[in-house]
Amino acid sequence: MPRKLRQLRSDLRRAGFQMQSKRGKGCHTWWVHPNLPGFAVNLSGQDGDDARPYQEDAVKEALQKSKEV
Repeated sequence: MPRKLRQLRSDLRRAGFQMQSKRGKGCHTWWVHPNLPGFAVNLSGQDGDDARPYQEDAVKEALQKSKEV
């Protein structure tokens, strides 16, 4: 069963990512980490939606990069 988008967003917050305000339209959100310039994660969908495999992969990659810093 795929994870929900709210879980992915929660993982990003715990890793130190911050949602950029005024970037993205509709349900798209951009997440950046202060120690990773030039790297961002884009998530689209409502909190209760199932995460797509590419979204889970993007978050997994972001979490690995944040651990390396």
